[in-house]
Amino acid sequence: MPVLYHAYHTRSSSLVTLIDELGADVGIRDVSVRRGDGSGAVDPANPHPEGKVPYLVDGDEHLRERGAIMLYLTDRYPEAGLGPVHGAPGRGAYLSWLSYYQGVMEPLLLLRVAGLSHPVIGETLRDVDTMTARLAEALERGPWLLGERFSAADLLCVSPFGWLPDLIPDHPAIRDWVRRCEERPAAQRTRARDAASAARVAEMA
Repeated sequence: MPVLYHAYHTRSSSLVTLIDELGADVGIRDVSVRRGDGSGAVDPANPHPEGKVPYLVDGDEHLRERGAIMLYLTDRYPEAGLGPVHGAPGRGAYLSWLSYYQGVMEPLLLLRVAGLSHPVIGETLRDVDTMTARLAEALERGPWLLGERFSAADLLCVSPFGWLPDLIPDHPAIRDWVRRCEERPAAQRTRARDAASAARVAEMA
């Protein structure tokens, strides 16, 4: 059985939601991580080489990086329909959104939070306005990034806006998409799970 190494209120939370959406028999092992506020610590039980999350172990396969793990899981559990498989319509768009998030969206949003800008960034990563335009184009055609089909691409691309709501672009199609994603039962269960984990850690502190 695959095992996901997860820490509450981190990037791995979107993987917990995906596993729930997939209805997959994937174990979730809670580990501690070093956090930005100085709390927490690297967990020796976590096999990630940098002590981070998410990390997925499936037999001899070890995966890190959310886009890679999402692609692996949606291919491994195709019956859930959360990612077009090889040869299926929409596969190209699906792969593009997974890569666009990791290569463009997240770096741009982190640079915005850090208050950093440079002409090279605009030439290589583009800018937040361009990113917003790409999201809006897709979401004006359908409720999800792949049109009528909800997918793991939505889970990945929407994920930063749950932690940084001030960065949600002021565009109705994007705001409605964020709301729809957050209202999904699996997302609500993940938030409740993370809140319970955080409360347990606080009690032990």
